[in-house]
Amino acid sequence: MNLALVGDIGGTNARFALWENAALHSVRVFATADYTSPEQAIAVYLADLKLGKGDIKSVCLAVAGPVSGDEFRFTNSHWRISREAFCKTLQIERLLLINDFTAMALGMTRLQPGEYQSVCAGHPEPLRPAVVIGPGTGLGVGTLLDLGAGRYMALPGEGGHVDLPVGDLREAQVRQHLQNEIGHVSAETVLSGGGLLRLYHTICALDGHVPNLNSPAEITTAALAGEPVAKDVIEQFCRFLGRVAGNNVLTVGGRGGVYIVGGVIPRFLELFLQSGFAESFADKGCMSEYFKGIPVWVVTAEFSGLLGAGVALQQALA
Repeated sequence: MNLALVGDIGGTNARFALWENAALHSVRVFATADYTSPEQAIAVYLADLKLGKGDIKSVCLAVAGPVSGDEFRFTNSHWRISREAFCKTLQIERLLLINDFTAMALGMTRLQPGEYQSVCAGHPEPLRPAVVIGPGTGLGVGTLLDLGAGRYMALPGEGGHVDLPVGDLREAQVRQHLQNEIGHVSAETVLSGGGLLRLYHTICALDGHVPNLNSPAEITTAALAGEPVAKDVIEQFCRFLGRVAGNNVLTVGGRGGVYIVGGVIPRFLELFLQSGFAESFADKGCMSEYFKGIPVWVVTAEFSGLLGAGVALQQALA
């Protein structure tokens, strides 16, 4: 395959790289707020590399939201893409648009030692689906299928927008408080960067605390320093994530394992490993035994989405 461009575009950042000989190089990160469109950001990226319009013939972009039709509107940013206009503007011959968690799932096939850590011990069953889930700007969920012979398929979906599950009275109180405030409570309402702050304010309201932390980063820092309310918030966050991940395992028969990705969990990894995630993950009544032996990993690789976009493009052009 000739020189191609791959991108992983979320609500906050857009990552671009060149894809050549089945590998990434020249990775750059752009803040979406600084550019009016992906075309503008990519034009700057190419110019920085002394590449002009027409030098790149194939592009794969992993984008945050459901993909269909000519026009794509990003779920968590002001950017949009018209396939026809994009190709015309940048003189591209082939544009492949895929869901960002399709790319993230395919990126799991390129993980290297040291880029993931075990949360729940086990062994993935061959040729069984794996679940990929990750809190970031939003909550992404994908399913990875091993087709054998070195080929993979990732099933796109919008699993981050399912209803937030509850497993005890405390969680029911949290959900009810949120529902009174905003209406429908999706998993992403809590399981995201902004959701962590929303969960903090909810727990403060329920327990009569005066909130004095103003960002997800402040909550994480306070929790790592042992501040009790912040630690409670992180613990509840981890338990909700366990319930959502477990629901997805049951839905797709995910005995190929669970990959936890995204930028949120690695910021408090030690607290996560000590949390009630694993307990909530397998808290499924008569189906709890199903979870024995299903491995769960936290992924710390920096550019899995870009790698997955490259794998998708390579498979599409093969």
